[in-house]
Amino acid sequence: MRKTMRPTLVAGLTAASALALVLSTPALSAAAAPAPLAASASVLGSGGDLASPEKKEIAMQLVSSAENSSLDWKKQYSYIEDIGDGRGYTAGIIGFCSGTGDMLELVQAYTKSVPDNPLAKFLPALEKVNGSASHDGLGAPFENAWKEAAGTEEFQAAQNSERDRVYFDPAVNQGKSDGLGALGQFIYYDAIVMHGPGTSTDSFGGIREAALSQAKPPAQGGDETAYLEAFLDARKVVMKKEEAHADTSRVDTEQLVFLNDGNLDLHTPLKWKVYGDPYEIN
Repeated sequence: MRKTMRPTLVAGLTAASALALVLSTPALSAAAAPAPLAASASVLGSGGDLASPEKKEIAMQLVSSAENSSLDWKKQYSYIEDIGDGRGYTAGIIGFCSGTGDMLELVQAYTKSVPDNPLAKFLPALEKVNGSASHDGLGAPFENAWKEAAGTEEFQAAQNSERDRVYFDPAVNQGKSDGLGALGQFIYYDAIVMHGPGTSTDSFGGIREAALSQAKPPAQGGDETAYLEAFLDARKVVMKKEEAHADTSRVDTEQLVFLNDGNLDLHTPLKWKVYGDPYEIN
């Protein structure tokens, strides 16, 4: 089961552009940003760094189990389909969407580094369909071009880079700033992947604000487990607002399993289920 993707957080901007605006505009940064996303950790409640190679690999596998029903996340570079969620095409390792802006930004970045690539000619069409479910100017030729590009190291690197820039790095940095260990950082990452960065009530920032109204994170002297429980409760409220998100098993039978086991450092072995399917990392 694939996720649905990121609301646009500022009128006329993609999610990634909105995040960049928050980070680069002092007024927005002070008034809208939930916390400095790039702040380094001064306090860690339980220890652990999701950005370490071994933990990051675990994070990629956990997300892939929910997004692709597979632990082999590296096979998803070529994935592309319209899952009928109103966001156009969903594709690649993190579910870049033609209707939400992050796919457009990915292809723009890829074309900047590799001008002569199979996807470059579709940039005008991607710009036109952004913000809609339309396939105008895309269709089967675009799907074939995506799969062709996905076989190259350059496009794989571009997907990795955009995943980290827009989703992974902000989530991990915010988790560290809040004093969370590896599990908490992953909980943030999975949320920002599904709901997008920003401050709207249905985005990562809104979910975090709802959690902060109920519990304090370790960086503010709170209990890590209690805070993460509050965050997951707030996230489930948002998930249930949309039919495509309504199955909350990635929280109930994955993240809450690790949390209830006290596995705040996300150490292996890990056993969980998503949509009833069992997975294990040893």
